Amino acid sequence: SLTKSERAIIMSIWDKISMQSEIIGTETLERLFSSFPQTKTYFPHFDLHPGSPQLRTHGSKVVAAIGDAVKNIDNIASALTKLSELHAYILRVDPVNFKLLSHCLLVTLAAHFPAEFTAETHAAWDKYLSILSSVLTEKYR
Repeated sequence: SLTKSERAIIMSIWDKISMQSEIIGTETLERLFSSFPQTKTYFPHFDLHPGSPQLRTHGSKVVAAIGDAVKNIDNIASALTKLSELHAYILRVDPVNFKLLSHCLLVTLAAHFPAEFTAETHAAWDKYLSILSSVLTEKYR
């Protein structure tokens, strides 16, 4: 679980992230699809060209879900129950993809917030995203 210090770090940068949610979400997905092209198979109905309306919409949804978990940082599992069920039972997303997405988000955050994204911030966000990934894959077990 997250320490008090890690929670404070995550919440302190969240306001900046949320103000750029569409840009960060879109860039994260673009990075995911270009670095890990196998992930495109889950989006056969999307226009996956950089900046497409579908990428922007889904990128915003991804960042919004991360934000819901930030707002419920003491009970992440309940905040993400429906999303976990959707990805496990309906979309059947391979759990490894959550780790790939987390990596791409970390890179995007580091690129957008170089001054704030210290080693301590990176470590806190990495741990937080690992918790999110674990929650999202709970239904697979």
